[in-house]
Amino acid sequence: MYPIYYPYTPYYQAGHEYYPYMPRRYPEKPAYPPVDSSLFSDSAAAMEKLLDQASLVLRRLAESKTFAHDVMQAAQVNDMKKVDALLKSTGIHSGVQTKVNPDGINLQLTSEVEGVDCCHLTIALRWRI
Repeated sequence: MYPIYYPYTPYYQAGHEYYPYMPRRYPEKPAYPPVDSSLFSDSAAAMEKLLDQASLVLRRLAESKTFAHDVMQAAQVNDMKKVDALLKSTGIHSGVQTKVNPDGINLQLTSEVEGVDCCHLTIALRWRI
């Protein structure tokens, strides 16, 4: 009959050295720095303001056909200064970058918190299928 070996108990074999059973050691969890959520909360507040400004632009584009027509016409002839001026006329004051492609326009609104670029909101609008 074979001897019964219990975990965590040393065992002996005749003619061999003594090798105690060593349980496996798992690496310790890494130590993370303490959490400071102030920038995270400030970023969320800045994003709320960006969403309010985005709603201003979208509301104006949806309600005013002439405004939408002017923005689209200026974008199609690549007059980005006029597009930026039209978008600024809606009342937004954050940084806006516009990119135009044949299918539509992408508006990227950005915001900073304490001089750190923290928030980006990209709006993609299509005008062609």
